[in-house]
Amino acid sequence: MKRVMRALLSVVMTGALTWGVLARAQVPRSGPSFHEAVSMAWAIDSVRTELQVGHHSARARVNAAGSWFAGGPTLSGEYMDDHMLGSNEGYTTYQGGVSVPLWLPGQGSATQQVASAEAASLDEQLNVEHMALSIRVLDAGAAALIARTRVDVAHTLYDVTARMATSAIRAVHDGELASADGQMAQAAVENARNELALAQEEADNAAAVLEVLLGRPVVPDLARYGAGDVTHARFIAPRDMEDNDPRIRVAHRNVEAAEANMKLAHRSFMPNPEIGVDAIHEKQYGSPWDDRVGLNFSIPLPSEVRNTSIMAEARNRLASATSQETQARRMVHLEMMRVRERLIAATTARQATRTAAENMEKRAEAQERAWRLGEASLDTALGARQTAANTRLASARAEVEWHVASIRMLIATGIVP
Repeated sequence: MKRVMRALLSVVMTGALTWGVLARAQVPRSGPSFHEAVSMAWAIDSVRTELQVGHHSARARVNAAGSWFAGGPTLSGEYMDDHMLGSNEGYTTYQGGVSVPLWLPGQGSATQQVASAEAASLDEQLNVEHMALSIRVLDAGAAALIARTRVDVAHTLYDVTARMATSAIRAVHDGELASADGQMAQAAVENARNELALAQEEADNAAAVLEVLLGRPVVPDLARYGAGDVTHARFIAPRDMEDNDPRIRVAHRNVEAAEANMKLAHRSFMPNPEIGVDAIHEKQYGSPWDDRVGLNFSIPLPSEVRNTSIMAEARNRLASATSQETQARRMVHLEMMRVRERLIAATTARQATRTAAENMEKRAEAQERAWRLGEASLDTALGARQTAANTRLASARAEVEWHVASIRMLIATGIVP
């Protein structure tokens, strides 16, 4: 029996020292600010690069639409002789020409307006991506901080449980406690060890996600943002906040692009006419002339078969853009309400869980003292410690979520703190 108690005591002490060294060795340094973290993520964001390429392409289309002609020149040529007929009298004709398509009335400026509206839409999509990236960084940073706190709480619980288990095993060895209490203490230590391992796994996974997002193994410091930032922020009317949201602005830009495309469809009521110059050189027996120069033109006539599909596509695009703008306004309005209510709830939860954590910690200390004095059971003392750890973790989570809600409120107003 003594050998068993000594073995249990040795396992508890060795495990406590090992987990203590590992947990303390993984405590990271103070991270960058949230604004710096967003800048780091923005610098390596692949969507940003894609949108910037699209923006440059749209601007190039704007410049191309300012051309004098609706397209590139067309070269034509003909060669005819009488050799294949068998007469071989020397009748030979060379004919060549060049023509260019012309803009229909108002078509060139309408094409420029479409390209300009699409470029403006891509500008707003960059802002939308920046906002979405800020929220992803915020969520990933919060998850990493909560996971780190879970490791700290689990480590503290393990240390306390190991200390109590050591005392319990010594008491069992001295005959002051039943062996069942020693087994209960050892089980509590193993449970705490398992929780610490799970917490460390969660922390490693959260840190890996954040590292992929930022490109560096750092965790942004969200604790420096709170009520002061929200209080001193310049708030505007809810309607103005919605209009300033990049998601609504990009939806409105898409509507403008669709309206410009509708005007372009009206201006393109027929294929583009072409005009050019032709030259003819003939070799003909006894002919008094051999060279001629003249103009050529080609005017395709309007067709319902062509125009109906063009107008239908333009109307569908406008209807879709208008519907998406309405949906975007509803979504942003609902999100604004949720962000505001979340900040209110997070403020209440922060204060409530902080008070609860303080009280439960005092209760756990009191129960441990009572157990050491023989006034409370080991089961009660261990349960109080577990409850105190859970409450402390809930308080830390509420603290992080309050900072997250404050930053999220600032982002909703167009500010990346």
